[in-house]
Amino acid sequence: MDKYLTIQAPAEGTYTEKRSKFLAFAFPVYSVEEIKGIVAEYQKKYYDARHVCYAYMLGVERTVFRANDNGEPSGTAGKPILGQINSNNLTNILIVVVRYFGGIKLGTGGLIVAYRMAAAEALANATFIEKYEEGTLSFSFEYPFMNEVMRIIKEENPEIVEQNFDNDCIMTLRIRMDSIPKLKARLEKVTSLTWK
Repeated sequence: MDKYLTIQAPAEGTYTEKRSKFLAFAFPVYSVEEIKGIVAEYQKKYYDARHVCYAYMLGVERTVFRANDNGEPSGTAGKPILGQINSNNLTNILIVVVRYFGGIKLGTGGLIVAYRMAAAEALANATFIEKYEEGTLSFSFEYPFMNEVMRIIKEENPEIVEQNFDNDCIMTLRIRMDSIPKLKARLEKVTSLTWK
């Protein structure tokens, strides 16, 4: 099966417990590099927060995952966030939960509940969608062959991830895995096209 469940667009949720505020952010993601970038961005954006914890799941097989407590007691933040991802059978998702300490300790049980509830709030505001496993193709070609390439793209309908039109044009396309061979075969017939 190349079908999986994820979220359509970023979503947010908040949860408050004994004056501690938990801000949760869910993102559809495709790679560990992308995840690292988002986590770094949120750690910078919420530099004044006590903790920026997260969990993610990647891939149709759901075998690439991580839970990070970011200084909270072991297993009290990342695991409950990951638990929400698992209980909804989601993948290609990252959930970041930012905690502002309210002055009252929540204890291990309280933390687990708070992080789980914050993650659940973000997911409650997200739209779940079924997607198919996708792959990317990157290539370059000479500008005079633009019309030919664009006709193939129009007919095969991949998502254009990146494009740069100069003397040499560079493109990255994303399409369902089982459609890659056909798209690749058609593009290979374009004169001057080289794979990146």
